[in-house]
Amino acid sequence: MVKLILVNKKNRKIGLEEKKKAHLGKGMLHRAFTVFIFNSKKELLIQKRSKNKFLWPLIWETSCSSHLLPEENFITAGKKRLEKELGFICGLKSLGRFQYQADYKNTGAENEICSLLIGRHDGEIKPNKKEVAEYKWVDIKELKKDLRENPGRYAPWLRIALKYYENRK
Repeated sequence: MVKLILVNKKNRKIGLEEKKKAHLGKGMLHRAFTVFIFNSKKELLIQKRSKNKFLWPLIWETSCSSHLLPEENFITAGKKRLEKELGFICGLKSLGRFQYQADYKNTGAENEICSLLIGRHDGEIKPNKKEVAEYKWVDIKELKKDLRENPGRYAPWLRIALKYYENRK
C-alpha cells in the first residue's frame, strides 16, 4: 500500500496516509511532483492520463506527475516515474514548488505542495498503457492558447505548473 507524505503549509512532514484516503474529500495536504520534459525544439511533452486513473482520467497533464515515497528525494522519484510511465530516464533539476488544491467532480481532490522538475529528452518514448493513454510534443504558445479555449481538456496542475514555470524562467 502506497503511503503519501502529509505536510503542513510550511512543507513540514506531519505523517503518512494511504494514497486513496489522502485524495478523498478536499484532499489532505501532501508532497508531490510534476515534470516538464522539453525536446531540443523547446516543445513540451504532455500526456493524456489513462482511463484507469482515479482522478482526472483521460485528461491532458504535464509530462508526468506523482508522489514521492518517504525514502525518496524528488529527483529520484521523478526519474523512476518517467521510466515507469514513459519508458525513459533523463537528467532532472528542481525549479521550486507551488501549492494548490483542486477538486475532481464528487470523486476526490488533489491538495499538494508540488515540486516542478525540468528535464530534456530527444530520444524514444515508450508509454506504459496502464498509465498513459496518449502523449504529444506541444509548442508552449499553442498549449497556452488551447488551455484558454478548452480548459476542461487539461488537469489543473498543468495550468498552474506552466504559470509557475513561466514566472521562474
